[in-house]
Amino acid sequence: MYRIGIDLGGTKIEGIALDGSTEVARLRVPTPRGDYAATVNAVASLVEAIEETLGSAAREKASVGIGIPGTLHPGTGLVKNANSVWLIGHSLQQDLEARLGRPVRLQNDANCFAVSEAADGAGAGAEVVFGVIIGTGVGAGIVVRGTALTGPNGVAGEWGHNPLPWATAEECPGPGCYCGRRGCVETFLSGPALQSDYAGNAPPPEIVRRATAGEPAASAALERYEHRMARALASVINLLDPDVIVLGGGLSNIERLCTNVPALWGEWVFGAGAAGQVRTRLAPARHGDSSGVRGAAWLWALQ
Repeated sequence: MYRIGIDLGGTKIEGIALDGSTEVARLRVPTPRGDYAATVNAVASLVEAIEETLGSAAREKASVGIGIPGTLHPGTGLVKNANSVWLIGHSLQQDLEARLGRPVRLQNDANCFAVSEAADGAGAGAEVVFGVIIGTGVGAGIVVRGTALTGPNGVAGEWGHNPLPWATAEECPGPGCYCGRRGCVETFLSGPALQSDYAGNAPPPEIVRRATAGEPAASAALERYEHRMARALASVINLLDPDVIVLGGGLSNIERLCTNVPALWGEWVFGAGAAGQVRTRLAPARHGDSSGVRGAAWLWALQ
């Protein structure tokens, strides 16, 4: 039976079909931002469109796993902690099951990403993997010996909603966050945060291009970003001490991060010493932007 995975992002919804571990179909559509009913319909229609591409080979309906930018409340099953705020408070799983006429499995998108990379990606073989998504929002998943940790509150790995550690006077109290607090890691390390921090207000790929071309303002923005990421990940190392931290999401395409951030984080990692020796690796996702959606497809294989 085919397995369909859906990655419900803040700007796009991507879906794939796997036959075993081989990708056999992929489609994406824009996310109907701010419209819950339209989002449900977009996800369901994407599943149906993928099955249509499979043709007669898909005689039986495929399993469906969905990664969402939030989590389900353990008691009510309603979406909570989603940076796609129009999902909050809705029974997304039940609504999709009714629309598709079959069971679906939902999991935090960062957990899907981390499971994918721990299974056969940049974290393959590692005991503890911290999988970071840096894009429209900032999230993370924790995988220990192949199992994603969720916790009794469903918030394990919610790295983006802790305060930026060792904040400077200029960084306090920090930008407002949709969660109601100020100065969250997400407000400094998301794509929109980098864009607003840059004086030219250009999108991240353009900031990188300008920095590479030698523009001082773009270079300064990226250096601030790397310094903040180093501090934020140093606090993760101090708490979790993972074997590898895997970067995913749109900003993980900034290649210099995996070199520059580890060169900085030793200053804040407890016991790293003057030389800043830290054994944790920082690596880009092996499956790139596909990790989250692949992990969603594997929800039926892993549970």
